[in-house]
Amino acid sequence: MKTLAHGPLPSPQQLRYLVTLAELGHFGRAAAACSVTQSTLSAGIIALERQLDAPLLERRGSKQPIFTPLGLDILREARRALAALASLTEAAAAARAPLSGPLRLGVIPTIGPFLLPRLMPALRESFPRLKLWLREDLTDRLIDSLVAGKLDLLLLALPTGTTAEIDTLAIAEDPFVAALPPSHPLAALERIPSAALASQSLLLLEDGHCLRDHALAACGLPGASAGEGFSATSLHTLVQMVAGNLGMTLLPRLAVDGGVLSGAEVSLHPIDGESPSRTIGLAWRGRSARASEFKGLAPVIAAALQP
Repeated sequence: MKTLAHGPLPSPQQLRYLVTLAELGHFGRAAAACSVTQSTLSAGIIALERQLDAPLLERRGSKQPIFTPLGLDILREARRALAALASLTEAAAAARAPLSGPLRLGVIPTIGPFLLPRLMPALRESFPRLKLWLREDLTDRLIDSLVAGKLDLLLLALPTGTTAEIDTLAIAEDPFVAALPPSHPLAALERIPSAALASQSLLLLEDGHCLRDHALAACGLPGASAGEGFSATSLHTLVQMVAGNLGMTLLPRLAVDGGVLSGAEVSLHPIDGESPSRTIGLAWRGRSARASEFKGLAPVIAAALQP
C-alpha cells in the first residue's frame, strides 16, 4: 500500500460521503443528504480509494453498498476523524460563550418524559442562551450517535455497558419501588423484602431497554426473571400490565413522581434492603472540548431530579 506521508490527505467531505453512504445504505439517498449529485458522491469515494490505494467498496453490481473489510476499518476511523473535526468548532464556541448556542442532547425513554418537564424550564432560566435539541432513543443507539458526532451529550442511566470512548458523570441515584396489583399476596406488606422479590417473576421492559438490566442488578435478584411471554415497550404500558393483574414490576421513583401511574390501580411499596436504585448521569465523547460545560449542567439536572 502506498504511504500518505507525501500525498494529499482525505478531505472531510470525502469522509462525510463515506459515512453517510454507510448510514443510509443507498447512493442516491446519501448524495441527497450531502446536497450533491450521486455522480459527485461516487467520484469522491473513488478518489478516496485512489488516495488510499485500496478498495473500500465491493463492486459487483449490487444496488446497495457493500464495504470491504478494510472499508469497514476506514469507516470507523472516518467517524472518529469527523467527530474530532467537530470538536474544533465546539472548542471555539465554548471559549467564546460557555453553555450557549446549540446542544444536541440524547435521553433515554425511561428518563425523558418524567424529567424533561421539570428540567427544561430550569435550563432555560439558568442558561438562556443555550439552544437545546432533544433526541429520545435507547441507550445503545444514543451511544452510537454520540460516538459518530451526531449528539453532543447523553442523559441516561449508568453504567452504560459499553466500551466506547466516552466519559461519564454520575449525578444522582433514582431508587426503585415495587409496583403490584392490589390483589397480589405481597400487597398486604407495607415494605417488600428483597428476599421476597427474588422468587417472583417480574414484568419488565423488552430487550434493549437498559432499565431491564438495571432493575434486576440493583436489587440483586439472581432468582428473579422476566415473566414468560410478557414484556413492555414503555413504562406506561408496564404499569397497565400490572394494573391488569398480569404480575408485578419495579419502577424508578423518577417515573412515579413524573406521573407514570396516571390513575392506574397499582399498589406501590418501598423495598427493604440496601435501597436499590439506578444511577442517572451524563455521557459525552472522551476528551471533548466541552467537558467542563457538560459538568456545569450537572447541578441543574440534580436539582430537577429532586422530588
